[in-house]
Amino acid sequence: MHTSIPIEQILSEAEARRRTLGRPLVTLSYAQSLDGSIAARRGALLFISGPESLQMTHALRAAHDAILVGIGTVLADDPQLSVRLVDGENPQPIVVDTRLRIPKHAKLLHGKKPPWIATSGAVDQETIAGLEKAGAQLLYFETGDDGRVPFRSLLEALGRKGISRLMVEGGAGVITTVLGGQLADLVVLTIAPSFVGGLRALEPKGLSFVP
Repeated sequence: MHTSIPIEQILSEAEARRRTLGRPLVTLSYAQSLDGSIAARRGALLFISGPESLQMTHALRAAHDAILVGIGTVLADDPQLSVRLVDGENPQPIVVDTRLRIPKHAKLLHGKKPPWIATSGAVDQETIAGLEKAGAQLLYFETGDDGRVPFRSLLEALGRKGISRLMVEGGAGVITTVLGGQLADLVVLTIAPSFVGGLRALEPKGLSFVP
């Protein structure tokens, strides 16, 4: 498939930006219906991407160092966040999961690259030990007044860990936070020619991050 997105050209200066700004370049990528829906309802899986857009998404993944989703996406979709439809290396998966709700059977815990999990640490030690045994690396943050991981602090931490190109795939809470905080450097939006009348990509009330 030919893509008109000059991925490598756009991302070529990401490392220099990380050294200057202390955080990775952020590419926000998601698919929605004509009425802005990304799911029929919260927690439900909805397929609205066609073969070409899926291939483009995998090309974007291959061009990034890491890929981030919220725990809601993991619980609803159980994604692999890997590169399968194009040639390229898998990005480092990152999950924002304040209360460590990621299930033991999640595909991300059994992939080639165990996930980094951004959390508050306010969880029982048995859960923490189980995730670490599965290979997950936990990144601890002091939560904000809303009890959630602050996204700017997360970006700074990823920059310190050498992540220059970060792809963000959702879900709705993450998308709202990134756009509302003006933290997206690039936005790749795929629009499906359909009406769903479900959960919108942008949450109208507040800019809270995923729980």
